[in-house]
Amino acid sequence: MSSTSASEPYLRDLALLRRVKDRIDREYAQPLDVEALAKGAGMSAGHLSRQFRKAYGESPYSYLMTRRIERAMALLRKGELSVTEVCFTVGFSSLGTFSTRFAELVGVPPSVYREEQAQATLGMPPCVAKQVTRPIRNREARPSAAT
Repeated sequence: MSSTSASEPYLRDLALLRRVKDRIDREYAQPLDVEALAKGAGMSAGHLSRQFRKAYGESPYSYLMTRRIERAMALLRKGELSVTEVCFTVGFSSLGTFSTRFAELVGVPPSVYREEQAQATLGMPPCVAKQVTRPIRNREARPSAAT
């Protein structure tokens, strides 16, 4: 068996994983789960999860939650929607789950973030604002100093 033929399944998996990642980026507000993503990629859910984590450093579910929170952060900064409206707009079906996940990634609840960040990115190009306000993954956010 040559090294070229051995790398073909790996390269094929990488292409499929990129399609899964692109789908999550496009359809983050839709009801997505690992089973549906795996079926669309022609993989088992376990294989997709293992390979996605290996390629991108986090599970497909974690990546989806991060995309949703990033979008929620942008909507909260705009201030046009209530926290509840933002929650449902980005694909969460529970305000409690949204608030908990938001606080885990960002370090403060969505209502506090909205108050603190409403003016923080005013006049900043959206591409810069997205980089500056990107949520921290894997529960690395520090608790708010307001205690």
